[in-house]
Amino acid sequence: MSLPSSLDERLAAQQAAFQAAGAPSADVRRHRLDRLLALLFEHAETFAAALAADFGTRSRTASILTEMVGVASTIEYSRKNVARWMRPRRPATAARFLGLSAEVQPTPKGVVGIIGPWNFPLNLVVLPAADAFAAGNRVMIKMSELTPRTTDAFAQTAPKYFDAVELDVVVGDVEVAQQFASLPFDHLFFTGSPAVGRHIHRAASANLVPVTLELGGKNPVVVGPKADIARSASRVARSRLVNGGQTCLCPDYVLVPSHAVENFCRATVSAIRDILPSILGNEDMCSSINDANYERVIALVEDAQSKGADVISVAPPHEQLPDSERRVIAPTLVTNVDSSMRITCEEIFGPVLVVMGYEHNDEAIDYINRRPSPLIAYWYGPDDEEFRHFVTSTRSGSVSRNDFALHMSLPQVPFGGVGHSGMGAYHGRAGFDTFSHQRPVVGSELPFSITSIAAPPFSRAKVAAGDLWVRSIRRRARRRIDRFER
Repeated sequence: MSLPSSLDERLAAQQAAFQAAGAPSADVRRHRLDRLLALLFEHAETFAAALAADFGTRSRTASILTEMVGVASTIEYSRKNVARWMRPRRPATAARFLGLSAEVQPTPKGVVGIIGPWNFPLNLVVLPAADAFAAGNRVMIKMSELTPRTTDAFAQTAPKYFDAVELDVVVGDVEVAQQFASLPFDHLFFTGSPAVGRHIHRAASANLVPVTLELGGKNPVVVGPKADIARSASRVARSRLVNGGQTCLCPDYVLVPSHAVENFCRATVSAIRDILPSILGNEDMCSSINDANYERVIALVEDAQSKGADVISVAPPHEQLPDSERRVIAPTLVTNVDSSMRITCEEIFGPVLVVMGYEHNDEAIDYINRRPSPLIAYWYGPDDEEFRHFVTSTRSGSVSRNDFALHMSLPQVPFGGVGHSGMGAYHGRAGFDTFSHQRPVVGSELPFSITSIAAPPFSRAKVAAGDLWVRSIRRRARRRIDRFER
């Protein structure tokens, strides 16, 4: 277990090891990725049991698929391509004939700090660690204090595969996390809420540490006018139930053509009943992580209901829900909402879905655009002009059509937010680039110094040449502007 007083020393040890060894070879990077996979999969049952104990109710299969299998393809993709990504790029090849050479070398930054969340406490530290390893860095991880059994299991297992100067796992409370965020890393990666992300960014800025923030938000779903209502409802229902709704990519509210709202709600309720014929005692229904999150979600629903919203609780017959002892909330639909209700502005992070109607496409787009940019926006329907208008007219970290978080299954695709939902991206090549410094290496074999052009003395010839360039560029820019405006 890491002690708060040792954080500076442990970071210094990693930085010293990095400086002594230099940038690792492709073989070393692949070896680290292999050890990371072995750490995860050779102890899969231990981690699944720890996750179930931390959540109270969480399916072993769900943990295996989301926390372990879900990261393997991205790591394997990076392993396969890392040698190619490491090669220098050689821009300006024509300049070689003039005596100039230029290359851009992707170089590791050094030590990457990772602060993980509680909702997927393994997945969301292992994936950024894999990207950091692929880029040649060393890694320190601060795991969530809200999943203590999983954190302890990972911290105790990691030293069997990694020396602490390669991968160091920090265990501790919120105060430790605050100290961790204040360390002078070479890059800091955080997954969590926008509110906490602001504090992380502020702490890192004191040391001018570059930061990648993967945050949450209220992810919208637009059911297009040509969508299959029953199929869309079934898929939205399933995606809202992933991890008990405690997922940053879950749909938060659904915009449905007004004439189809009732049909959509009926189809959603029917789909949920098919998925969960029982809830209490059913490990397929993940419980809230703790009392605070359970009570917060209940309060959002109660606030909306007290202000006139209609609430549809999809509780099985003869089951008393919500259940505070097990922290289980029945899947719930909330309709007839307005902006006075907290549920329309706060991220829900539970098995509750808001459903609203719209009359035309631009009305749905305007509603989304009046709110902070989400991590993902969903569209159900064909890839037609209305969908393309939706894509070009909205702003989000990503767009997924007709299914849940499709880009997560494609390691070639970047994952990241924008604005309120985060900054920066990772997964595969995007993660390699995030944790690399693109270092230019430029040389000259010219018989004269280019610096002499801009350095004194400024002869008449230099003055005349400068004036000529100004006039030429000014005329060219003006011609292009006039041509565009005609």
